[in-house]
Amino acid sequence: MNSEFMIAIEELEKEKGISKDVLIEAIESALVSAYKKNYGTSQNVRVDIDRETGDIHVLMRKDIVEEVEDDLCEISLEEAREIDIRYEVGDIVEYQVTPKDFGRIAAQTAKQVVVQRIREAERGMVYDDYIEKQGEIITGTVERISNETMFISMGKTEGILAPKEQVKGEHFDINERLKLYITDVRKTSKGPQVYLSRSHPGLVKKLFELEVPEIQEGVVEIKSIAREAGSRTKIAVFAEDANVDPVGACVGPRGVRVQAVVDELFGEKIDVITWSDIPEELISNVLAPAKVEEVLIDEEENAATVVVPDYQLSLAIGKEGQNVRLAAKLSGWKIDIKSHSQYFGAGFSGDGNETEIEYIDEPIAGEEEILHE
Repeated sequence: MNSEFMIAIEELEKEKGISKDVLIEAIESALVSAYKKNYGTSQNVRVDIDRETGDIHVLMRKDIVEEVEDDLCEISLEEAREIDIRYEVGDIVEYQVTPKDFGRIAAQTAKQVVVQRIREAERGMVYDDYIEKQGEIITGTVERISNETMFISMGKTEGILAPKEQVKGEHFDINERLKLYITDVRKTSKGPQVYLSRSHPGLVKKLFELEVPEIQEGVVEIKSIAREAGSRTKIAVFAEDANVDPVGACVGPRGVRVQAVVDELFGEKIDVITWSDIPEELISNVLAPAKVEEVLIDEEENAATVVVPDYQLSLAIGKEGQNVRLAAKLSGWKIDIKSHSQYFGAGFSGDGNETEIEYIDEPIAGEEEILHE
């Protein structure tokens, strides 16, 4: 190695952020191993690289003792004083043993160390970059598919879209672009692993943030989201300013804003609801599109009995109970739905023939991270 090599290392320090001293120390350590491997010795040696010229010296190190028991790492005081009369027992003698052909080995070793450290530095920068993007949306391209797991090219690295994070009914081909939510970033021996999702409720939240300027500006706040990916999402929004219609802002003129989100989610139904701190109002709102006659609150049980018109019962419950299930998750209240005749009429007689639908707010997988932020 020479001064040009040292200049190259200094350039690496500027471009990749790899410390010059750390890199040289790593090369010195690797050269010790290379020396012992190539020259078949277990002697105590160290390698010193001149920080200015790049010159390399292999130095043998021996302890000065009264009586030598291991001549590979010890030297007598008498021999040591032949080198320098000032030596005493307990001192360390160092003398150069650099082989003539060591330059070739040194160059190969240094190159390997530099390449490895550059790779590690780049992995570190990718990790630092994506850990800051955790909980955000990125756009990627489908690179390959293996056993239903999709690998997404994101430029600097590859993201993983596991089967459980995919949405039933969605299909993407190789090289197709799509938006994804970053759920986790981890360091591994193979470099940073970025985990992605299409089913996470956070994807809906971030898509609305992209489409609705009022959310970006903080005028409208997303209070809660409940999602059954690929089928339906309920999102509750709120505005401190009484002059701002939070639902209207999210829906947009002629529904263009909410439609953009629906299109990105391939037709997933989205209900945008006004949030309220008054439980009766909130529960009435979250059951939309069903109309509610009365809400009776039991604060001790964190439960509500909701009365709806007879003809609205099936709508309030929803297909396979989806509407009331999402409403419970969105509001955080247990919801028990009864029709008007069941609650007020003879139908509610306690004879066991009534229809009672109760749902409890158990978070959808991944939902708890974004509820009531």
